Amino acid sequence: MAVAGLAACSPGTTPTPSTTATAPSDGTSTAPTGTPSPDAETKTPAPSPSAASATPGPGLGNAELAISVKPSASGTPANFTLVCVDGVPSAESQHPNAAAACTALKNDAALLSPQPRPKDQACTQQYGGPQEATVTGVVDGRPVETTFSLRDGCEISAWNAAKDVLGSTGGAV
Repeated sequence: MAVAGLAACSPGTTPTPSTTATAPSDGTSTAPTGTPSPDAETKTPAPSPSAASATPGPGLGNAELAISVKPSASGTPANFTLVCVDGVPSAESQHPNAAAACTALKNDAALLSPQPRPKDQACTQQYGGPQEATVTGVVDGRPVETTFSLRDGCEISAWNAAKDVLGSTGGAV
């Protein structure tokens, strides 16, 4: 059985028509069902990215944020502001490490705009602690309103990526 499967790929053999792509005389190729091959070029342009979604990568480093980190559900939150201009903290920032936070936002403008987690993504079932953080404001002209927690491996990873902005590493992470 394995030999028959390999014969179609071996040099000098003729594959059967039901498993091969055909090559029309115009130079394009099609799949067996008549649909265009994934390698065929199209004249349709790719969709442009949404203006509302931030893409990972360097940004302008401009931010005006309110950050609240709660140590537990009943704990008193630590609240501070972060104001960055061109990746440099302004004097009005009350962040514990404003320089690191502004640098992090300049290096990754989408840091506080994570993509929604795919429904089929598995996350480790580990608990990093009861801490929760909320960040609201504007980064590079885009509104930000997001929360972070340490309830599973995916959320711990997002927290760790944003830890400079959150001003806290959280629990046992």
